[in-house]
Amino acid sequence: MAAFDIDDVVTSLHAARVRWRERQRRFLEPGGRDLPSRERLADVVGLLKGVLFPMRLGPLELHQQGENYYVGHALASALNGLAEQVRLEWRYKDRHDTDIDATLVEERAHVAVQEFARRLPQIRELLDCDVLAAYQGDPAAGSVDEVLLCYPGILAMIHHRLAHELYRLELPLLARIIAEQAHSETGIDIHPGAQIGAGFFIDHGTGVVIGETAILGQRVRVYQAVTLGAKRFPADDDGNPRKGLARHPIVEDNVVIYAGATILGRVTIGQGSVIGGNVWLTQDVPPYSNITQAKSRSEAGASSRDESDRL
Repeated sequence: MAAFDIDDVVTSLHAARVRWRERQRRFLEPGGRDLPSRERLADVVGLLKGVLFPMRLGPLELHQQGENYYVGHALASALNGLAEQVRLEWRYKDRHDTDIDATLVEERAHVAVQEFARRLPQIRELLDCDVLAAYQGDPAAGSVDEVLLCYPGILAMIHHRLAHELYRLELPLLARIIAEQAHSETGIDIHPGAQIGAGFFIDHGTGVVIGETAILGQRVRVYQAVTLGAKRFPADDDGNPRKGLARHPIVEDNVVIYAGATILGRVTIGQGSVIGGNVWLTQDVPPYSNITQAKSRSEAGASSRDESDRL
């Protein structure tokens, strides 16, 4: 192996790390790296997929007679692996957040993981509705098994349903890692905080973005490149975006949003509405509306004229 002159590089990298840690008020990590592991979480999610759908996403050699044994074994392994990552997240918070009680981390982790396990049957029921919605909503789908095995929207929703429960259990970092794994694989970006009802169907999927505080009702369908985003980011006294504000759309039941549509801000899309392709919306839509590009431009122009009349 060739030898390179790297001493100066190592020294400069050390200096850069020190400057960063000082600016970010990061302390030394005497116990080693204290952040959760993307790789370990990927293993946990892989096991959980098999737990949820053993005969489709479990091991190839599995037979129905052995389903419960496999599910029990895989679930125990997944929960133990998850508990380790939960402890890492909360220990990390303990080092940077005085509100976390370090002495309770072990107990809290056990309680949180147990509660997560209790929610898995509900997650399975929601995912069954998502798979059925995709099968019924896509004439190209040959079977529900094809949907489960092949559709990127279903993969994204498996990750989202799992990540959302972790988000609700005050584990936002683990939730975000799991969500971003699906984002990397599918091109579908769903923040784990988003609330999504049963029967959600993402057709094609690439480029879909759903923000943290979005709320979607039941039987909502979206196509590729749809954005449910924020219109603006109110700032605090230091000029930084304020966290946790409701800033993303509410989409009611039975809404269809076609490819390329962008809906921004805390607006409500009324139930049964159809939002056409490439529409740009920043205002509420009444129930059972049919919004096309021409109509949205016309309404935007009317809004601008109304505003200028008031000035």
